[in-house]
Amino acid sequence: MRAKASRTSSMMAVSAAAVLAMAAGLSGQGQGAAPQTGALAPAAQAGRGGGAGQDACGGRSAQPTVPCQNDVNKMMATLGLLPDKPPATAQKPRKVIVLAPEHAAGYQHSSIPLAARLIEALGKKTGAWTTDIVTNPSGFTADNLKQYDAIFLSSTTGTFLDDPNDEAATAARRQALLDFVRGGKGLAGIHASGDSYHARAGGGGNRGRGGQVAAAANPPAGGPPSGAAPAAPPAQTPLPPCSHRNDEPGGGGTPLWPEFNKMIGGYFKFHWVYPTPITVKIDDPSNPINAAFKGQSFNTIDETYTFNETSWSRDNVHVLTSIDYSKMSDCDKGLEENPRTDHDYGLSWIRRDGNGRVFYQALGHHESIYYNNPAMLAHILAGMQYVLGDLKADDSPSAKGKK
Repeated sequence: MRAKASRTSSMMAVSAAAVLAMAAGLSGQGQGAAPQTGALAPAAQAGRGGGAGQDACGGRSAQPTVPCQNDVNKMMATLGLLPDKPPATAQKPRKVIVLAPEHAAGYQHSSIPLAARLIEALGKKTGAWTTDIVTNPSGFTADNLKQYDAIFLSSTTGTFLDDPNDEAATAARRQALLDFVRGGKGLAGIHASGDSYHARAGGGGNRGRGGQVAAAANPPAGGPPSGAAPAAPPAQTPLPPCSHRNDEPGGGGTPLWPEFNKMIGGYFKFHWVYPTPITVKIDDPSNPINAAFKGQSFNTIDETYTFNETSWSRDNVHVLTSIDYSKMSDCDKGLEENPRTDHDYGLSWIRRDGNGRVFYQALGHHESIYYNNPAMLAHILAGMQYVLGDLKADDSPSAKGKK
């Protein structure tokens, strides 16, 4: 699971202050149920209890289909700062399907339902698209996907389309997604959608739930008998500052679905845990998907991914934003055991795949990404309009070599 660092940072986006001040008033209205959102349940009245000044969720939803109402309030306040009109006029009525897994095939991000709610809210605010939110992949069939113009993957870790008990359904879902995009439609993904379909090196199991299930089914010799309560894990000694924390030996392992790995742009290798401060560099200031940033880099904190060096390359994607590695501390750099040799760490990008379009944003682990910077939400809005085919943007590979 993701370790959580304890350090603090003053590097939040400057624009967050006014937004959070607005949201503070909204969050004080209580935890009443929110309207039904697609297949998502209403916002919860309780979750992980917080201390003074926090809502009942403590800012982190404990329920996989329910965002904390306080986070929703903050996000809606930030959305209120965006224009009502989208960057481009929709060429026809558009429809998006959001996969927000109730049971992710790997780490279950508490931000999954908030990201889904963001896509719905962006479409509703601007009139650029309508949204259906689903919590399992059973609807990813060729016939059902015909009604949609784009797919959005909300932190779909691991082998998110697969049914371990039905190889035929797995193959059909995978082919439906590939045909959907290559046939001229769009795919967008955030954060852990880039942590999908790769296997750990050294026999550690698949990235996601598969390795955990196998380990549970085959306890080591001398362990508790079947059906007995598992023994408590041994206490772990905290690593000293700046020690290597790469929990993916072999640089992210090997691809499990190479066509998808290439389509989304690459797969997970390592992450700097939340709340690591980074500077986000605007690689293509003239690209309309980056218009809200006005060419200015900005600071933020999140859990930040790096990508397997053989799977991610500027030869394959058009980079929109990346980590300004020169501004990272030596300590943070040292946490990555086997850094990319090019020190090139993309964060968001677009690419063509067949006749279709793909947009990916690596940030989005923590709920604050969805409300602490209006320009980030505008960036996601524009990325969605790109994959829908309404916003034209240079998506030729950046083809940038070693820095």
